[in-house]
Amino acid sequence: MSWIDEKGPNNDIVLSSRIRLARNISDYPFPPVIGEDQAQEIISMVKAGLDLEFMDGEDNFDLLRIKDLSPIDRQVLVERHLASRDLMKQAKISALFVNEDQLVTIMVNEEDHIRLQGILPGFQLFEAWEMLDQIDDIVEGRLDYCFDSRLGYLTTCPTNVGTGLRASVMMHLPALTATKQITPVLQTISKIGLTARGLYGEGSEALGNIYQISNQITLGPSEEDIINNLLVASQRIFERERQAQEALLKVKGSQLEDVLWRALGTLSHARLLDLKEFMSLLSQLRLGVGLGMFSGIRVEDVNDLMILGQAGALKKRAQSNLDRDQISSARAKAVRAKIRAIMDK
Repeated sequence: MSWIDEKGPNNDIVLSSRIRLARNISDYPFPPVIGEDQAQEIISMVKAGLDLEFMDGEDNFDLLRIKDLSPIDRQVLVERHLASRDLMKQAKISALFVNEDQLVTIMVNEEDHIRLQGILPGFQLFEAWEMLDQIDDIVEGRLDYCFDSRLGYLTTCPTNVGTGLRASVMMHLPALTATKQITPVLQTISKIGLTARGLYGEGSEALGNIYQISNQITLGPSEEDIINNLLVASQRIFERERQAQEALLKVKGSQLEDVLWRALGTLSHARLLDLKEFMSLLSQLRLGVGLGMFSGIRVEDVNDLMILGQAGALKKRAQSNLDRDQISSARAKAVRAKIRAIMDK
């Protein structure tokens, strides 16, 4: 089970809902200036706390020390949204705890000592919060967090001080993008303390018309208020996306249908696919699935294809550090095989 292959509410548009909490441990330097020995102590402290709570249980956490992972394995973790790029940059001192169903991860010694993350399929913000809040309470019961009675949780970056909470909804918005409504939508959410980022968060591109909408404010409002603000705004956005899709279908009709079927045809037969073309075609396929054009193809299948076609996943499959042309070839081959398997079900 993971957010990738499980069905979630409104998953035709909402890929996932994520909650992240930033925490630090008292009496230790923050990760940007921490020594290796102290960093290892923090990893051991987190592990001991989790082992006491989850030993032999269904929610047991596996420990991955980043320095022990290959570059390809690190890339795969980022592509699956289980870890951040910044965690990989701290490989000498960082670690990742992953629970069995890959819905909860704990990054240790990234920008902060501890970053807990809960991610669920579809539109399930409060459910993700409730899940992660329980884990946070367990960890906080074992460790002494840096906390100020006036400011809240103290973090490396001042923008995370307070609740330390970042909530995000990953949405597929092709119709709003195609009809050029996406810019005013994003301008509007910025006025209520939200921001939009690309597929892999800050500094990344909105490949395949996929946007991550998240809160900017962590100090002042409660966790519930932050999540509710994002929930209400996200619901309005995906309702507008559905309206835009219906309008496109009404106005374009057979022209839109032709574009979407051609996307499926290209994915089914292409011999070379670079990442941008692949994500663009996949966006069209997801739109077609959402509109009910492709019987037998599920949204979860499209999610699988998206992860399957990322560079790290392809290198992992080939057990080789492929170059750009080899990746394009391997991507096309893997996608062809996956689509055949889906159609043969």
